[in-house]
Amino acid sequence: MSPFDAVFLSYDEPMANSLYARLQRTLGGTVKRLHGVQGMRRAYRLCAEAVDCEQFFLADGDFAIDNGFDASVIEPLEEGVSMRVWQAVNPVNGLSYGYGGLKLIRRSALRHMGEAVDVLAALPGKIEFAQQRAGVTRFNQSPFHAWKAGFRECAMLARGSEYGMTDNDAHQRVQAWTSSRDGEFAAYAAAGAREGVAFAREAAREAKQFDHLNDPAWLRERFTSAHGDQAVSG
Repeated sequence: MSPFDAVFLSYDEPMANSLYARLQRTLGGTVKRLHGVQGMRRAYRLCAEAVDCEQFFLADGDFAIDNGFDASVIEPLEEGVSMRVWQAVNPVNGLSYGYGGLKLIRRSALRHMGEAVDVLAALPGKIEFAQQRAGVTRFNQSPFHAWKAGFRECAMLARGSEYGMTDNDAHQRVQAWTSSRDGEFAAYAAAGAREGVAFAREAAREAKQFDHLNDPAWLRERFTSAHGDQAVSG
């Protein structure tokens, strides 16, 4: 059983109910759920208020935890560390890195995060990246969700990683995203990735445009204008 509480943060993911149940079975202990909150920064801050302990697991609504993940052996965060991120497997291009991965996070860090497009990159303190894979990020649950994942991630990679990633690493990840061909709706993820890179080039002249990456309504409108109303929300 997990020594930490956990929060499953979902918005409109079609598989969210089953992935939440999977997280509960695997972690045991207390797994709370926050669903449908408007505003990513607000949602993360509400996660901090949902738990009673300083450190807790945080899983996104499209995260499928590995059934063999043993939370009982996980060490707490050391002083000065605000978050640890485990890797997740990307189902459309085979990459494994922190994107969509399981997090162990401090509630105090969420209460004092700064401003960043990638919201959790603005946490105070150090961020650790574990080499262990904790599951799969199942963002490819519909054409829209696959497209949105590719669009947001590659727009942020093209803009410049807020985690201090090298340009070469970012380029390699963009290349993998734009050539996605495995799994469900891979073509939509690849299209989103290409369009995200183009958006980053356009938005470079007006940085405020990057705020759209955290606006679900804007993203859905952008998708439907380019690809038709094929979004599947479950």
